[in-house]
Amino acid sequence: MPLQTNSAEKKRPLPLYALVFYGVLAFSLLIYLAAVLFSGFAAWFNGTVGAAVRALLAHLTSWLPFSLAEILLYALPLGIAAVGVLAWRRYCDTWRDTGRFLLSLLACVSLLFSLFVFSFGTGYHTPSLDQRLSLAPREVNGETLAHTLSRLVDEVNAAAESVSFEENGFSLMPYDLRELNGKLMTGYERLCEDYDFISSLKSRVKPVLASRAMSYTHITGVYTYFTGEANINVDFPPYTQPFTAAHELAHQRGIAREDEANFVAFLACVAADDAYIRYSAYLNLYEYVANALWEVDSEAYMTIAKGLLPAVKGELHAYAAFFEPLRDSAASSVSGAVNDTYLKLHGNEAGVYSYNLVVELAVAYFAQA
Repeated sequence: MPLQTNSAEKKRPLPLYALVFYGVLAFSLLIYLAAVLFSGFAAWFNGTVGAAVRALLAHLTSWLPFSLAEILLYALPLGIAAVGVLAWRRYCDTWRDTGRFLLSLLACVSLLFSLFVFSFGTGYHTPSLDQRLSLAPREVNGETLAHTLSRLVDEVNAAAESVSFEENGFSLMPYDLRELNGKLMTGYERLCEDYDFISSLKSRVKPVLASRAMSYTHITGVYTYFTGEANINVDFPPYTQPFTAAHELAHQRGIAREDEANFVAFLACVAADDAYIRYSAYLNLYEYVANALWEVDSEAYMTIAKGLLPAVKGELHAYAAFFEPLRDSAASSVSGAVNDTYLKLHGNEAGVYSYNLVVELAVAYFAQA
């Protein structure tokens, strides 16, 4: 009969692999604690050991035309069921066997945390991006936001002159995902020449197969640290995709904080020196700054927004129509809560609002540009 305690049973130690995994976990906790306490150590570890692990994972998975992480997610329920059957058949004869199995299983699961620390986690505790870019902090108020938004309107309009627009209002991305990836690699290569804290890496962006379902979560992209893949939602309108891809590629290069990944994505897109990618970068950043200005000075926002070219206004109206059916989905509430908790657990008190903090970096950047 299962789950009986046999007092005569010889006590067996945990398997060697489980003991090794627990040792790795303890070491990972020490590294993470050091990163939390010392930002200089976090920067060194993220730029050396972390960069090497991220590159290794990216190279191991880049040959796959699909997202391995997505397939693993779909296989997860089957895996859980298989583990349950295995446990019942082989490890439930006694309470001691059950406990030993659970401890071994926990040791295996702990590898996910260890991999997180070694590849990506210390990036949350590096010095802030404005320090690394030598950006002088600027007060974010109605005046500085209006100045930044005006500059962005000029840049968006200039880039839009070289962009084609379809009858549905959306702009036309003149290449596929593979070509986009190549152009973004060029942008990042140029960025790496100027900033040594951005890891040099050849990689590829992966399209999510279930992109339409993903849209209901309001997630446009995700970096999966355990496979080293930058994944994007290709259901979202074309103008969002270069910026989103660059954002996930920034994570892949060790930029962990969301606002900083947004700004590095902006810089990489501009460095790519392609009209459509620049258009994507400037328009996406415009939306962040426009939302911030609307909250503090709606009249200034409306005055500046009138300066957008009609085609660009049509793009934003088309996006609003696209997003309306997705706006209040239950899936977005769940994914938002999960992401908010995840970010706060890693020391980001702003949670999901941290994406919007890119506005502070934009204000500082355009004040000195």
